[in-house]
Amino acid sequence: MTDPSTASTLVPGSPSGEDFDPTAALAAVATALDAADPLARFTSRFAASPGVVAYLDGNSLGRPVADLAARMTRFIEHDWGTRLIRGWDEGWMRRPFDLGDRLGRVALGAAPGQTFIGDSTTVLIYKLVRAALAGRPGRTELVVGDDDFPTDRYIVEGIAAEAGATVRWVPTDPAGGVTPELVAEVLSERTAVVLLSHVAYRSGFAADVPEITRLAHAAGALVVWDLCHSAGVLPIGLDEWGVDLAVGCTYKYLNGGPGAPAFGYVRAALQDELRQPIQGWMGHADVFAMGPGYEPAPDVRRFVSGTPAILAMEAMDATLDLVEEAGVAAIHAKSRALTDFAERALGVHVLPHGARLVSPPAGARRGSHLTVAHPSFREVTARLWERGVIPDFRAPDGIRIGLSPLSTTFAEVEAGVRAIGEELRAAATGATSPGSTA
Repeated sequence: MTDPSTASTLVPGSPSGEDFDPTAALAAVATALDAADPLARFTSRFAASPGVVAYLDGNSLGRPVADLAARMTRFIEHDWGTRLIRGWDEGWMRRPFDLGDRLGRVALGAAPGQTFIGDSTTVLIYKLVRAALAGRPGRTELVVGDDDFPTDRYIVEGIAAEAGATVRWVPTDPAGGVTPELVAEVLSERTAVVLLSHVAYRSGFAADVPEITRLAHAAGALVVWDLCHSAGVLPIGLDEWGVDLAVGCTYKYLNGGPGAPAFGYVRAALQDELRQPIQGWMGHADVFAMGPGYEPAPDVRRFVSGTPAILAMEAMDATLDLVEEAGVAAIHAKSRALTDFAERALGVHVLPHGARLVSPPAGARRGSHLTVAHPSFREVTARLWERGVIPDFRAPDGIRIGLSPLSTTFAEVEAGVRAIGEELRAAATGATSPGSTA
């Protein structure tokens, strides 16, 4: 992968030359980077999106894999259509755990028997945080970042109210993220559970998971990591890092589709110790006993509640084929190159118009999206969508540029960021939008 910081050597002219055209130079750099991209072959393996010029929201909803329609047809016509109820005995009962093991191996650094596909992200976070709190009797404090994703904060507040616990907030810079130093300040002998995001949903800051986990363990607490913005795009080593519990959605970089079920991870050593609060028949030691009392399964199945969403797992499995083929290390390398190039493009097209970058600098503390802020961005985003450029607006004034390495090209990033600058300039001057058909 060509380093975008030095890619100006690939095009004629220089910033100091009289004939230097930064827009043309940037487009030429994008072309060169795409030509040198070892993962370029993967972009054609996603479904086409007619009318979309630049899709910059892969961190919210990934594109569907191109052969997904054929896979779904096969499943409906054969697995479901001919096997009918027999499908449960022939593999569907094991599907959440077999696919969980595959996800753990390919993307999470987790040995078998610890990862499962379950409910929504919200429900799984509730189940695992509530189980962790009950697993630390006598401790009464829950730690969460004050700028973490709203669902995470709301769940912690709800559990605290339900259990008579106290919330300890980690003060977080919205342009940065949670650091070991900030977490250490709120830990004590009263801390039961720490819930934090690996990658901050707003800024893209990547937390130091091993060190924060170590600090929490030294205080006697359990840690639940939210992997929604990192699974499938950043290297993760749950077993190596000593992580207790983790949850992540599958519709972002894992391309599971809207509303796809989330995954949960429970370290093997904790599975006998913790008991999740939503006791459903699928988590019973004997699923078909239909007995009068609940006895949890002796393994990770105890954290499942109801009937799994088998059909919804097809899309995720299709993406794991690509992730496994490419390798997370290569995906992460392209992620860094994409965000570095996007930052450079923002410097040419967007920041000169009064916008500001509110994400970490290039390096290990940055995930696969950037956020740039400007008071006009709500209006600008609506105009961008009309012209087929699709970033993600986050109140009050942020545009997130989410870059999914397997499906995103450098040329796409250049076109999208250039369009943001054009619309921002039009909004400031009252000029007709460059994308207007009027």
